[in-house]
Amino acid sequence: MVNYNSEFLNVITKRGFLHQCTDLEALDKRASSEVIPAYIGFDCTASSLHVGSLLPVMLLRWLQKTGHKPIVLMGGGTTKIGDPSGKDESRKLLTEEKINSNMEGIKTIFSKYLNFGKGPSDAVMVNNATWLDELNYIDFLRSYGPHFTINRMMTFDSVKRRLEREQALTFLEFNYMILQAYDFLELSRRNKCIMQMGGSDQWGNIINGVELGRRSDNKQLFGLTTPLMTTSSGAKMGKTAAGAVWLDAEQLSVYDFWQYWRNTEDADVGRFMRLFTELPLDEIKKLEALENAEINEAKKILADEVTKLCHGEAAAKTASTTAVETFEGTGISTNLPTLEVSKNDLKAGFTAFDLFRQAGLANSNGEARRLIKGNGARLNDVIITDETQLISSKDKDQKNLIKLSAGKKRHVLIRDID
Repeated sequence: MVNYNSEFLNVITKRGFLHQCTDLEALDKRASSEVIPAYIGFDCTASSLHVGSLLPVMLLRWLQKTGHKPIVLMGGGTTKIGDPSGKDESRKLLTEEKINSNMEGIKTIFSKYLNFGKGPSDAVMVNNATWLDELNYIDFLRSYGPHFTINRMMTFDSVKRRLEREQALTFLEFNYMILQAYDFLELSRRNKCIMQMGGSDQWGNIINGVELGRRSDNKQLFGLTTPLMTTSSGAKMGKTAAGAVWLDAEQLSVYDFWQYWRNTEDADVGRFMRLFTELPLDEIKKLEALENAEINEAKKILADEVTKLCHGEAAAKTASTTAVETFEGTGISTNLPTLEVSKNDLKAGFTAFDLFRQAGLANSNGEARRLIKGNGARLNDVIITDETQLISSKDKDQKNLIKLSAGKKRHVLIRDID
């Protein structure tokens, strides 16, 4: 493995973040002698980020930990268009009110991973609506349109895949890559930013920005991408049968977040530790070498460390204790995710499929019915065989709780309230 002069490149290379870079030698030289302001953009399509965004978040964290300046670019402007990269169809257009609401939710995530302030390496958060909302379309086209060719843009993977699948690519979306390049130019001018980072699917868009900086301002800018994140079995990161793995505790319980990492495939333990924790590499090497039942201890450490960063040490400890109580025979933990229903409603009862949906153990009534028909649903650890079975206050245990389970690893408690 190549050794670099800059701590940043050494760290991200050894931990598996580096996929492509426009000029590693020049970047290494600058990163070893000056503070590098670098940015990653996040569109505001939901009120929280999910695990699929954790890799770029951790990349920004390592950038700061090695002495450089992270710039978090909120896509208040670009979210109005939608990034076509990796999409088979156009995004649903959101209202400005919804975009701003989502942005506020996302901001809280970054405060857990980055230190914000006015110092040389303190993180800053910027909204691209600041300049995109004020653009004069004709002036913009005259100034920057000549720097982009349709021929080149048609070669980008995000465009080719949509066209190959005969999925419509609107002119609205086609503009996205030009605006992303313009974001880089604006950040270069406003924040002295010299590098854009992102996933490998953003390579073409990032190169556009690097070239625009050179052509417009005669500046050397850099682009760096991370690998496409999938599990060893090929599954996309951040998605489960129950839905997205959110980084916000209000959208996904800390216990379920912890459990997601505890269920990591054996072959992914070491890789995920390098990417999503700050454990020393020597320690990771020992842990990923564990085999058979012992690898489960490494998975618990992975879950603990990722959850500490995202939700804090106390929450991680509670989630870990809850898992031990639930799976290792010490009883039903009252710290499991809980659905509260009214006493009157529970007394009247819910059909099994409806309550499983309400509890978030299925995304729809149909999915809940299939879960029950496949013998994957349990009531107080007993398999439910009838999807219309009535679950009521009669099913409460000595703690006045009802336990619903989907498979062996997902559980929700039902508690009645006045």
